[in-house]
Amino acid sequence: MHDDVTALLAASSRGENAAQDRLFTLLYDELRQCARYQLRGNAGLTLSTTALVNETYVKLAAASQLNTSSRQHFMALAARAMRQVMVDHARRIQADKRGGGAVMVTLDERLPDDPSDAVEVLALDQALNTLEQIDERAARVVQLHFFGGLAFPEVAELEGLTVRTVMRDWQAARALLAAEMNAGTPPA
Repeated sequence: MHDDVTALLAASSRGENAAQDRLFTLLYDELRQCARYQLRGNAGLTLSTTALVNETYVKLAAASQLNTSSRQHFMALAARAMRQVMVDHARRIQADKRGGGAVMVTLDERLPDDPSDAVEVLALDQALNTLEQIDERAARVVQLHFFGGLAFPEVAELEGLTVRTVMRDWQAARALLAAEMNAGTPPA
């Protein structure tokens, strides 16, 4: 399968749309697993695993060509697309509800299990945008691990870092994100 993915990535980088479709089919189960991980406990988003994967595919397919060098790089692009889909969905929910009060937000290994998930997804997205301006590398680590579901060794390989550096970036990012998200939450 590794050779198939590599060949399809190369063909997709050359702009072959059929290769992009075959690549998505080949990695569909992995994308579903990533989507399932992200949606676990997020009943407030009302977004199914299949819908998240399909909307991610539409986002990726809209690109005329995918310039990716490895399976991990493709999954990183998919993770970013999933984040965008989830944020867009959360914004639609928030637009419908208009408000909803302050929510205590925590960052752990998955998105929070709370009825106001849309608020938390939006708060996390805003905090990540701030983190990207402070520390781009740490923001990529969060993107790959948290949204992409990649293990720390995979993140290290993709980023060309040591696992220890990735773990330090992860810890620093969690602290910065928690501070940013708590700063946006008014006291009770």
